This record gives sequence, C-alpha cells and structure tokens, in this order.
Amino acid sequence: MNGPRIRGRLLLVPTPLDFGLRGHGPLPDLQEALPLGVIRQAAALTHWVAENARTARAFLKRVDAIVPLAQPLQAQHIVELPRPAKGAKDPQPPQLDALLAPALEGQDMGLVSEAGLPAVADPGAALVQAAHRLGVAVLPLAGASSLLLALAASGLNGQSFAFVGYLPVEAAGRAARIRELEALSRRARQAQLLIETPYRNPALLTSLLAHLQPATRLSVSCGLTLPEGWTRSDSVAAWRVRSCPLPGNVPAVFALQAA
Repeated sequence: MNGPRIRGRLLLVPTPLDFGLRGHGPLPDLQEALPLGVIRQAAALTHWVAENARTARAFLKRVDAIVPLAQPLQAQHIVELPRPAKGAKDPQPPQLDALLAPALEGQDMGLVSEAGLPAVADPGAALVQAAHRLGVAVLPLAGASSLLLALAASGLNGQSFAFVGYLPVEAAGRAARIRELEALSRRARQAQLLIETPYRNPALLTSLLAHLQPATRLSVSCGLTLPEGWTRSDSVAAWRVRSCPLPGNVPAVFALQAA
C-alpha cells in the first residue's frame, strides 16, 4: 500500500535590496547581503515563482557565481505571479494553486520578490496564503528587509510602528493621508513607514515636507545595501532648511513620527 505523498516546501528566498538596479557600478558580492546558507539553499532549487522572471534569472546568475545551480540557468523552471488588472482584487486562489503544482508533487520551490523579503510589501503574500491552505510547508529564509533596516536606522519608535504602503498619487488625497498618518502617529506614539515608486520619491518628499508639522521627525533611507546608500533622520523643520535631493531610480523608505 502506498503511503501519503510527501509534499515539497515553499521557500521564501530573500534577494539583495540592490536587485534589478542598473547604472550604479559593480553589484556588491552577494555574500555581503545574504548568508551563504541561503545562497546554498537557493542554488539547490529548480522551481521558482517570481514577481519578475527576468530579475529572478539575474539573481540566480549571481547565486551560480558562488554556488553552482542544481540545474543550468536556462533549465530553471520560473513562473511569474499573475498580474491583476489595475483596480482589480488579488488573483483568485485557483490561479495561485496551479503555481504550487511542483510542491504538491514533492518538489521544493522558491519564491522571490523584486527585492528583499518575499511576501513583505510584496504580492507574493497571496501565494504564501495559498500554500498554507493546500498544506504546503512554508520556510522563510534569513535576509534583509528594507523596511526593518530603514526603521532600525531611523531612530524612531522600533517598539511600535506600522507599514502603510503607498500614499495616494493625487495631491489633495496625498496631503490628507499625510495629515492622517501624522495624527495617528501622535495619538499612538507610533512610527509610520511608507514607500513610493522610485521615480515619485522626490515628489513624495516634497509633499511630506509641505504637510507635516515642523517638530515631526522624518527619516529617509535611500539605496540601502548599495555602496552609496544613506539614511537621514531629522525634524521636518531641519529638512526644510537643508533638504536632500532624491534620485528617481533608487528605492527609498520613508518614516515619520509626530512629536
């Protein structure tokens, strides 16, 4: 009598925060961002779900330079997460179930994001939810999270914080949301973390400086883990006196805490 089929696992494989960036000189050694054990586990996988297949291959090429891949790069099975139409709800579970077929057949799989930890500020969370529903074990691997690195570098409240994602693009809606988050931060004594598409970073900084109170603390972490990466944490009043230009092609994390 055959025993129960052993299912594979879904490994959440972190990627460097410089993932996908171009025009910033040579990329740092992968081992400066990821533990060797994580690189070895990534090299052993042959089935992947990725936010973007092209950048996933770029990551695997860097892995292969340190630990040879179990299969050549061109033989790796990489499928992309479904991209819902703008304004649509998350992909329905049946679509995601099909992506987990190798794990249901006993193969370990990897999930990678564009940068950082999969499923954190990332659409991969829906796949992780599907894995739990199907009884596929989920194994997160150690790696950098831009949100936690930025919070640690900010000096803001690491005991109580919230990640609020993106703000509205429309000017009035964005201004209202900034004031709402500042009031919440003041009431709860809580740091608020937010992000933006890199080309909108300068506009977001301008909006924050226009609508936050002078005593509110604002921290910006730009290009974390890149050689030229930096964090500045100061009062809004000080930012207004001496602002920092933000590049429009480098990821940044913004954090605020009301006085």
